[in-house]
Amino acid sequence: MSPISFTKFLEDYPCILGEGAVIERLRRSGDLELDPYLVNSAFIYEDAQRAALESICRQYLDIGREFGLPLLMSSATWRASRERIDAAGYSGVDVNGDNVRFLDALRESYGGYAAKVVICGLMSCRGDAYLPTEALAADEAHEFHAWQAGKLAEAGVDFLLAATLPALSEATGIALALADTGKPYVLSFVVRPGGTLLDGTPLKDAIVAIDAAATPRPLAYMINCTHASFARAALQHEVNSSLLVRQRIIGLFANTAALSPEDLNDSSNLVEEDPASFGLSVGWLRRELGMKILGGCCGTDDRHIRSLAAQLAAGAEEK
Repeated sequence: MSPISFTKFLEDYPCILGEGAVIERLRRSGDLELDPYLVNSAFIYEDAQRAALESICRQYLDIGREFGLPLLMSSATWRASRERIDAAGYSGVDVNGDNVRFLDALRESYGGYAAKVVICGLMSCRGDAYLPTEALAADEAHEFHAWQAGKLAEAGVDFLLAATLPALSEATGIALALADTGKPYVLSFVVRPGGTLLDGTPLKDAIVAIDAAATPRPLAYMINCTHASFARAALQHEVNSSLLVRQRIIGLFANTAALSPEDLNDSSNLVEEDPASFGLSVGWLRRELGMKILGGCCGTDDRHIRSLAAQLAAGAEEK
């Protein structure tokens, strides 16, 4: 189908359900091996891997359709930079475009509901998303990320999303690369309860700096790979947050574990959260802070997204 105007999509719907974990669920399955370079981006080229990816995506699509909610889905391109594509042996293969077309075909298979499903071209930082010391400088990031941003834009995504960003410098460079495509785009940070990015930059400073550096500026910002309680504390921080931050950050893809990135990296076991508790705590951010896009990240599966969808659908009916 033709690209959906994400700007209009945000205007038309008061709340949007986000997907839950994909990569982390595939890792937890134990049946399939993630690529050391591309993670799950090459899954579409092998039957068993493609079927596993499709099964997870359809679970989230089914939930969105069941509750009548608009849904945000991400292409499996989180690590599909040119550098990693070449290292994985896929030089010359349109990994980004093929993943967008795979997801678009799934969307189209849902008939009339497809018009309520928006697809983002997903990107991230070059290095470890939990290690801000590995972040590229802004000019290096602009150059590094321009290729993938261009490939995703050419494939016809509805918008671009750079997620799990730990540092201001690389986030600024990614914003410049995304702005160059002419597509609407969103940046999503990993944050600490103290209202900062992982590199220590206050949220209020990060958003002002990126908005000033990139033309056009990001359509909005989000938080991901962060527990709902951490995100709430960060957004309400008296010193490091601001009214502008709460206006510009419109969504959260939440973890189930109330752990810091360092503790998550050191944890060998999945920290579960009851799906009902997850749905309540994440859904409440819609009422409390007016957050518009709410979904799941590490630790979540279809049970958590179903619980959240029930909360969002009930809230929409109340209004």
